[in-house]
Amino acid sequence: MERRPRSFYILTVFFALFVLFLYGPTLTIGILSFQGEGGGLTFPMRGVSLHWFRDLFQEQAVGDIWGAFRRSFALGLMVMVTTVVVSVMAGLAFRKRFAGSGLLFYLAITSLVIPSILVSLGVGLIFTQLGLKIHWATSGFGSQLTWTLPFGLLIMFAVFNRFDASYEEAARDQGATAWQTIAQVVLPIIAPSLIGVALFGFTLSYDEFARTLLTAGSYNTLPLEVFGMTTNVTTPVIYALGTLTTLFSFVIIGVFLFAVWVMGKRRARAGSDAGKGV
Repeated sequence: MERRPRSFYILTVFFALFVLFLYGPTLTIGILSFQGEGGGLTFPMRGVSLHWFRDLFQEQAVGDIWGAFRRSFALGLMVMVTTVVVSVMAGLAFRKRFAGSGLLFYLAITSLVIPSILVSLGVGLIFTQLGLKIHWATSGFGSQLTWTLPFGLLIMFAVFNRFDASYEEAARDQGATAWQTIAQVVLPIIAPSLIGVALFGFTLSYDEFARTLLTAGSYNTLPLEVFGMTTNVTTPVIYALGTLTTLFSFVIIGVFLFAVWVMGKRRARAGSDAGKGV
């Protein structure tokens, strides 16, 4: 058996340190959230219990955790649906070059390189100058779209760049209208990518802090609520909240991945049945 070079072990150690740096804080918070009733915010742990998870579901003296969660969840759904719809429409539109398409593309993705806090400040100022109320469902919604839409657009542009137009031509040859072609041919083919865009839209919105900081108004989203709690809450209940929100994020990702897996199985089954028919 060929002996591995020394560089392999050096890179292995480097990768292990990187993974530890990436996930170490999350694991630490997860462990400390199981502190005993008399435990604090640091090690050593004083017993192991679910006390702080139970305490999380009690009325808190500071903040509105579950109200913030509902707002973040609703905002995430709004951003997700809008990101998917606009990204698909833009992807279809940009399949053919038109005057100003290059400039429009770069304008659409420029917000990715603008500091998030400046976007939040700008959106807040615009709403103030127009006499509009700053609210998480309006100004907060708009500022988060400047973050999620560029990702959705980039994904859809890549998908349609590789899309085989012969499928559409075959559908039209069979008498399908333009809407039937999109609904029954194009969308089913790109469905896994749509799920990816939806996942990006929801998770980026659900976790967004900076672009919501100055645009949420009087009602906090969950990231803002957690940030506010860090200056007032001195018990591991905040760790329990972090653990639950992390698990919730993993559940959402798992649901989307499961949907992709189910669609892949159905597509494979449909292809197998078509082959048998021939």
